[in-house]
Amino acid sequence: MNRIQLLCVVGVVGLATIVGGCSKKQEQGSAALGNNTGTVAGVKWSVPQRWGDGGQRPMRAATYTIPASQGEAEGAECAVSFFGTGQGGPVDMNIDRWVGQFENPSTPEKASKDVDGLKVSTVKIAGAYLAPSGPMMTSQGKKENYRLIGAIVESPQGMVFFKLTGPSKTVEAAAAEFDAMVGSLKK
Repeated sequence: MNRIQLLCVVGVVGLATIVGGCSKKQEQGSAALGNNTGTVAGVKWSVPQRWGDGGQRPMRAATYTIPASQGEAEGAECAVSFFGTGQGGPVDMNIDRWVGQFENPSTPEKASKDVDGLKVSTVKIAGAYLAPSGPMMTSQGKKENYRLIGAIVESPQGMVFFKLTGPSKTVEAAAAEFDAMVGSLKK
């Protein structure tokens, strides 16, 4: 085999390795999403495979439970809410409300992106979570070392809110699944 033939073989093998590695990463990313889907307000999404159904809850389109990471006493939950067309308020007001649910919160990490023609605003917050609940959203007690990852989707029928909260380690372990779920949004 001459040098040119050898370089061609090495190039083909290298390309096959790169392509194979990319397809494995894509398979792993899509493997995080299961066959279950959710839908509200003209949008549909795929639910991460290891997340459980949290059952019916007031003012929620869906609730998902996320198993606790090793060493954590409790799991996390992801609430999906839709309050109706024209309801729920502007994006910044909701992000400020979420920040206000923490005592001494970290500086919010905000971003926005387009997913299938839908504008999506995201936020990440950490601190002592005040665990608001009930119609008046009163604190159920302070929970130290918590995180929130949120996404607000401007759907054809109004704002849809995805809010993942729980112990920091558990939320960090579920972050890629949350991102995959939000990335799966379709009109």
